[in-house]
Amino acid sequence: MLMASTPDDRAWGLKICEETELGSGTVYPILERMLDAGWITRTEETGEHPGRPKRYYYELTAAGQRAAHEARERKPRFFGLRTAAEGGSA
Repeated sequence: MLMASTPDDRAWGLKICEETELGSGTVYPILERMLDAGWITRTEETGEHPGRPKRYYYELTAAGQRAAHEARERKPRFFGLRTAAEGGSA
């Protein structure tokens, strides 16, 4: 989810929960651990946001991108990728 976010399609907590089909009690502690590890940054929404709480946007840091890349290489099936033995490029 964070690997696919862009400046035009940013990731925030509830969106991550919905797209991963995980509850907030799972997602937010993971995000906090990733923040503590320096793998992501959190930016507070600015401007008006009537009718809802402000959002906090999450983005991978360079260290987070490296960790994600290493995880994809170690566990390609977890990311929906096929291994080289299965005819994939992972």
